[in-house]
Amino acid sequence: MKELSALVGDTGGEELGVITFSGEDYKLLGVDLSELSELERTLEEAGLDNGIPTLFVAEVVLTYMENSRSDALIQWAAEHFSQACFLLYEQMHPEDPFGHVMQQHFSQLNSVLHSLAQYPDCEAQQRRFFEKGWTECSVMDMNEFFTCCTPEDEQQRVQALEPFDEYEEWHLKCSHYFVLTASKGMEPSWTPLLSHMTVPHRDETVRMAGSVTAAVCAMHSEISGLRRYGHHSVLIKPNVVLTTGGFGEEDGQHCRMRNFHVLIKHAGYWKAGCVKKENPDKRWAERLYHTVSCLSNSLALVVGGRTSPSSAGLGMLWLKFPETCNASDPDDITVELVSLQPAAEPAALRWRHSTTEVIFKGEKYLFLYGGRSAMEPVLGDWYFLHAQELSCTVIPVEGPVPESRHSHSACSWKGGVLIAGGLGAAEQPLGSVFFLRELEHGFQWQTVETHPPLIPRYSHTAHVHDGKLLLVGGVWFHSSSVPGITVIDLMTGLCLDYTINVEHLEWPLMLHNHSSVFLPNEKELLVIGGGGNCFSFGTHLNPEPVSLSLSNILTSH
Repeated sequence: MKELSALVGDTGGEELGVITFSGEDYKLLGVDLSELSELERTLEEAGLDNGIPTLFVAEVVLTYMENSRSDALIQWAAEHFSQACFLLYEQMHPEDPFGHVMQQHFSQLNSVLHSLAQYPDCEAQQRRFFEKGWTECSVMDMNEFFTCCTPEDEQQRVQALEPFDEYEEWHLKCSHYFVLTASKGMEPSWTPLLSHMTVPHRDETVRMAGSVTAAVCAMHSEISGLRRYGHHSVLIKPNVVLTTGGFGEEDGQHCRMRNFHVLIKHAGYWKAGCVKKENPDKRWAERLYHTVSCLSNSLALVVGGRTSPSSAGLGMLWLKFPETCNASDPDDITVELVSLQPAAEPAALRWRHSTTEVIFKGEKYLFLYGGRSAMEPVLGDWYFLHAQELSCTVIPVEGPVPESRHSHSACSWKGGVLIAGGLGAAEQPLGSVFFLRELEHGFQWQTVETHPPLIPRYSHTAHVHDGKLLLVGGVWFHSSSVPGITVIDLMTGLCLDYTINVEHLEWPLMLHNHSSVFLPNEKELLVIGGGGNCFSFGTHLNPEPVSLSLSNILTSH
């Protein structure tokens, strides 16, 4: 307190009234901002000179006022101060899934955010200030602000403060807050944001080619274990989906998931069940952001993953399941965990990576690519693991090397692998697509050109069907909308975005940190889990698996 008092000077012990604190050049006033005549009188009493340059700072203040009153305050400031600057920071984008969770949080606190309905985005807020008498106004969301206005060394300092792995939460929070600067009468003009606007404005509307309708899966049973994120789902047999790991809801608690779950489609319905494990849980280590690759009808390989962001990555594990089982009863599925420590183990000590089956000279390999580790925030290396021996095999690779990334997607195609998107070294989403193509003597990286260019994204899933790459959900910096389904024609490069129609769902559908399985015969996409922590607004986990029929867009595309 002494240090603060020294900064503001002697208070003199005067009678305060509405002036709740008074120093030599600092005064703290207690006044209702919606009562403008009272505000004006109080400022005059405090000795404020409205003829000199004045800065107004409103950090999540105006949105708690009724719009007519906050509008009047903005206009009053423009009219009563000949040289004025205004700095505003508050929420936006109420209608997307994160926005719904955000609004629900404030409603439960009986603190409604009034400005969201009338001023839902950057453009609306900018129009508001121009209409209320301000001559200069710039606005950007906090992703853009952090990228463009924060010095690079400060970005790096912040990113290195502590182990961090909640990128989706951070970027979604930042896309729902904006900073606005407005001014009038300033010489030279005060436009601190304009000089930093070096990237195309990210609030531009994304052009959608159509929509896909989401429906809750027809289920014979409900099971809370499918409410999770950071997990992995894999088709282990026709119409049998195994889901492992992640963080979610188990036995009424939020925790790293110990149990495996299975979804079985029978007679048009999905049935969920908890899988019996045939040995102790300790081998599983409750991992997140791992991969599972099905190598036969009775064997899958788990690679990598983590417990906490500060711990070393986890190694490899076999999952063994019966070659034949009752395809209509989840309780008939058993999984045996088998520890292994192959020579290739160090390559697996990572998470948010990809593991994809490739073919070289008729032999099957797993292509382990990218991700991050406790020591490296982003990796760009790769390994070829021989599928039977699990040994690292040196295979020559030529062509332009993709930039390091994690949280990308990877799909097998024509014996090689398609890599799309991801989060790069500067914690910026990537929009590049690469094809690792088999040659006679090795592999070659090739860039897949898309038009229009693919909107950079990460934390999505992907599938290939009939020469088309399907990208599902993810996080991007275009805060005007959320990613739905993107279809890339791998022959022509044509890239089309489709929105997901969620009118039949009773809850927000968050398509990041999810898993998805594509059933090619039905052209059905099954989305399992997804969501996560929503800043300080609570945790949202998609409560049930969702089915998307893609037959319309795959035949018309």
